[in-house]
Amino acid sequence: MVTLTREQLEDRLAMLHQASLELVRDLSRNAVLERIVNLAREQVNARYAAIGMVDETGELEKFIPGGMEPHEIEKMAHPPRGLGLIGALREERQTILVPDISKDPRGIGFPPHHPAMRSFLGVPIMSGERLLGQIYLTEKQDGDEFSQDDALVIETLATYAAIAIENARLYAGVKDISGKLEQRNDDLSLLDDLAKTLAGSLEIDVILDKTLSRVIEYLSVEAGEIFLRESGTKNLRLALHRGEAAEAFWTRDRFVVGECFVGRAAQLGQVLISTDLEQDIRFLRRAVVDAGFKCLACIPLTARRNVVGAMTVASREQRVFTEREINLLEAIGAWAGTAIENAQLHRQARRLAVLEERERIGMDLHDGIIQSIYGVGLALEYARMAVNEDPDLTRDKISQSIDGLNEAIRDLRAYILDLNPRQLQSEETLTQGLQRLLAEFRANTLAEINLVTAEDGLVGLPREHALAMFHICQEALANVAKHAGARKAEVHLWNTEERALLEVTDDGRGFDVRKQNATLGHGLSNMARRARKVGGDVEISSRPMGGTTVLAWVPWEQNGVPSDQSNEAYSG
Repeated sequence: MVTLTREQLEDRLAMLHQASLELVRDLSRNAVLERIVNLAREQVNARYAAIGMVDETGELEKFIPGGMEPHEIEKMAHPPRGLGLIGALREERQTILVPDISKDPRGIGFPPHHPAMRSFLGVPIMSGERLLGQIYLTEKQDGDEFSQDDALVIETLATYAAIAIENARLYAGVKDISGKLEQRNDDLSLLDDLAKTLAGSLEIDVILDKTLSRVIEYLSVEAGEIFLRESGTKNLRLALHRGEAAEAFWTRDRFVVGECFVGRAAQLGQVLISTDLEQDIRFLRRAVVDAGFKCLACIPLTARRNVVGAMTVASREQRVFTEREINLLEAIGAWAGTAIENAQLHRQARRLAVLEERERIGMDLHDGIIQSIYGVGLALEYARMAVNEDPDLTRDKISQSIDGLNEAIRDLRAYILDLNPRQLQSEETLTQGLQRLLAEFRANTLAEINLVTAEDGLVGLPREHALAMFHICQEALANVAKHAGARKAEVHLWNTEERALLEVTDDGRGFDVRKQNATLGHGLSNMARRARKVGGDVEISSRPMGGTTVLAWVPWEQNGVPSDQSNEAYSG
């Protein structure tokens, strides 16, 4: 045994201190452990060294050797399992010095083909009362056994090692938290982006494409698809595929709720994961497996607890969908499902509106123009039969028929005006738009009509409000043309500090206001709806044979912002 002088020991500890300062600066756990092993060998001139890290239960979880060649390590059946001297060190938590391992009863547990070792020095690495790991040194090369000085040096190193290991652990923890927070921010950013996109569209095709494309890109998978539930059935129909191997996925484009992977996800209303499609009996599309896809996630698209479809994402790589990714997909499924349902309801509403409008037009044509033409036909038929017997009566009937046809033509012109909506052009002021409406009205009716308006044409009125006034005037003039039988009409446009006002009057036959809905049909409801949409309203006053007045108003401000400060202000 070699004994150091006081000066030699102090020099060695000083060099160890300098080396350990570099050790505690390293924040990589594996790099720290390897540096500890090498530094321990150098300090006590040992042939072999190792460090063993233990878990919370004290069991050996990581073992890093030093001094052994790769072929020596490969020969051993397994790393140490914490028996013998290693187990004693774990239990005693004190330095162990052994001159000859073969003569110590604790010298057991070495795996087959382990290099021969004689001397042993073991030192625990402690953080307070908690055991972090152990340093093992064997085969003292400048003496028969390790000395107390060697033990002191390694004990000092173990102190520095504990600090370095804790620093690395804390850094890893902070880095992990930082990574999770960054990933969480990315997830929220994706959800926010999708929410804005989906909320701004009522077109199902746009919703499906945006959702699926973003999810595929975000998860870095090769393919995805969306199935939609057919209304009133349990059938799920493939509506969209994006990514690779489209022909493989389209080999089966329909499933029943509860059938296969897609149907099961829709039935359960929860995300289903498969990490081995080839062996998964729930997956029925062999062509997808043959195309090289190994993993798949299926996400139900839900809206108000109803499943409106399902979305799948598929990967050719062997991967595991994390809990975070599953939670993200569930949130996306809820957003997309709600957007799809809203789009479907909007589409249904549009279809119903079209059907209602067709029914209204059919009834109006049947009750008005068609009846008039039918009456003309009867008069002409009577004239044909009386042409030889009563020429005067025949002339009267022909004259009546001409008047009836002229009336029918005027009615048809009014309908053309009503069914051919105009838009306020971007380059027009509201006054200019109304002037164009009145010119069309004159061309299609025999009534005289005048426009009285402010000199500035209400420049500065928010465009949305100007459009509402334009269409209200259009509806009002259409009703005059169809129903009033007026000789004269007038349109008056003006404003106060708070409102823009439009008044359309005529001297026609008028009507009972209490029966206004039956008289004006959809025209009145359209006017009221347009005004109320921008915060205004419409008032109707009329009496039989006393003409009609339509008064509409809209706010001069938009959303509480003066119109001259609004980005949507209409400047014509």
